[in-house]
Amino acid sequence: MKIGVISADASHESRVAITPDAVKKLRKLGFEVIIQSGAGIASYYSDESYQAAGATIAASSADVMSDSRIITTVNDLPAAMIDNLTTGQIVVGMLDPYRNTQLDAYAAKGATVYAMELLPRTLSRAQNMDVLSSQANLAGYKAVLMAANEYSRPFPMFMTSAGTVKPAKVVILGVGVAGLQAIATAKRLGAVVEASDLRPSAREQVESLGGKWLDVPMSEEEAQKAKSTGGYAWTPSEQYMTDQAAVVDKALSGADIVITTAQIPGRQAPRLVHKTTLDKMKAGSVLIDMAAGTGGNVEGSVPDQTITTDNGVRIVGAANIPSELAAQSSDLYANNLVNFIATLIKEPATDDVSSQALALHLDMEDEIQGALAVTHDGQVRLAKR
Repeated sequence: MKIGVISADASHESRVAITPDAVKKLRKLGFEVIIQSGAGIASYYSDESYQAAGATIAASSADVMSDSRIITTVNDLPAAMIDNLTTGQIVVGMLDPYRNTQLDAYAAKGATVYAMELLPRTLSRAQNMDVLSSQANLAGYKAVLMAANEYSRPFPMFMTSAGTVKPAKVVILGVGVAGLQAIATAKRLGAVVEASDLRPSAREQVESLGGKWLDVPMSEEEAQKAKSTGGYAWTPSEQYMTDQAAVVDKALSGADIVITTAQIPGRQAPRLVHKTTLDKMKAGSVLIDMAAGTGGNVEGSVPDQTITTDNGVRIVGAANIPSELAAQSSDLYANNLVNFIATLIKEPATDDVSSQALALHLDMEDEIQGALAVTHDGQVRLAKR
């Protein structure tokens, strides 16, 4: 049974779904791997490295599509490739399911499509398949380096004969996986770091990394409400939202670097920084909007562009940061895919793969498979949001 790897659109994506190391792991499971020629070049994986790992090189995506039972991808397939799908084929990738307008087309072709973003992250056995965490971790790190490159001053404090250089003040908005890695990286570079999140429970994580929590006063009743839900299912009051906005506005007014990370699957990114706040920021300060590709946390941000406001604030629309670290991002993503694909095998493969006929077991009742499957048996399974 063959797993196919197609080349991504190089204009906006440098990652590849399966790396040479992942090919070795898939072959050990009993699969053959066919990869489109040049698919790994942007991630610094040559055709020769895939061949050395045991993969077959195909001349075109059409050859990959026609020969493969499972097709792996980083992003959604182009419409022309969907047209070439046949009943029973499987597609696995990050497909932005709640925004994807092609799910009906997948279903019409009889393909089973798994969107890796839908992985239940609370399941311990699913942790090694979590593409959102693996990619966000790298993105948080790279966002700080991007900010350092844009900023016209150093991050750490310097003592020189000409005077003292003050450390940069960095504010992180959104303390998920990306935000926590951004805090850790900025601290390692010597910056003073502050952070805010809608979840009060994130305070302990921020402070454990050496960051300062931007505290928002709350009533005892609201504090108990937030604590009882762990913060994740907490719906704050309008007064809390207003108070938090005021605290954030004050922090950003004195910030040198701001990194925003807040994204909501299937929805537009929440607006965290408005023009009124931008107008108060210092000339030369830098904002890295990691949600630029899904609507933007920062008013005026443009995906894949850097703009400068009238008062000299630079806004970087960082729509796809993991692609900037293509080699490592691909390696982690490929491992995530291999771990998920292993769950599709009916019986564990033996070391002697030639002695067994590899069989798939697609189980929509399985807590992982069922959660990730957006089309199956000619139907779109994804619930509307």
